[in-house]
Amino acid sequence: MSDILVTMVDTVAVVTINRPGNRNSMTLSMWQEMAAIFKRLDRDANTRAIILTGAGSDFSTGADIAEFAKVRSDAAQSTAYEVAVDASSDAIQGTSKPTIAVLRGYCLGGGCHLAMACDFRFADNTAQIGIPAARLSIIYGVRSTQRLLSLVGVSAAKRILFSAERFDAEAGLKNGFVDEVSAEVMDAAILFAKTMAANAPLSIAGAKRILNDVAMGLGILDAEAAQKLIEEASNSYDYSEGRNAFAEKRSPNFQGR
Repeated sequence: MSDILVTMVDTVAVVTINRPGNRNSMTLSMWQEMAAIFKRLDRDANTRAIILTGAGSDFSTGADIAEFAKVRSDAAQSTAYEVAVDASSDAIQGTSKPTIAVLRGYCLGGGCHLAMACDFRFADNTAQIGIPAARLSIIYGVRSTQRLLSLVGVSAAKRILFSAERFDAEAGLKNGFVDEVSAEVMDAAILFAKTMAANAPLSIAGAKRILNDVAMGLGILDAEAAQKLIEEASNSYDYSEGRNAFAEKRSPNFQGR
């Protein structure tokens, strides 16, 4: 069975990350497939709204760190990997259709990357949200950081990234990451998706493009300097130590080098 499933509920497409045994972690091939799926759904006139969710009890724990030694072991591979991840989220954000992420259980790291690319995030009370990049000596990507900033503001974004702590759905509702909390979260998302699907597609597409472009404006950010920092972190001792500690189920001993 495919690692990513697509089903239809009337005119609403439901995209499901389908690796429940791995808490729906994303392999490199899945990042690539996700981009292709959302581009296809964007072209599909019968699809008027899209829901992104995870099979089983979790949304996604993000990137499959177990494969990092093979696909993201140095700066060159890290750059190629981030291109695939950004292409995935850009395809989600770039679709002209309204999108909702349905969050249950873990939504961590790259899972947040996927969720933030959606227009809305609905969660139930099992949701545990966080970005543990600081525990792996990874610098979260520029586009993902910009999305986080646009949702929660600079102080909350710093808290989330610096602390690497998880927060629940109610805290997410307060800080702006989560839009709605519901015990029957999929039902709530489908109802809202159908409401939007009944409205004028061109109006939604136009409003979405304008709002996304304004929210993602990079301003005075030195993109080259930011990329250099990302590459330095990917070539560091601490990045190797973070991967090894994760695999060995121990606390990392970071050296700042």
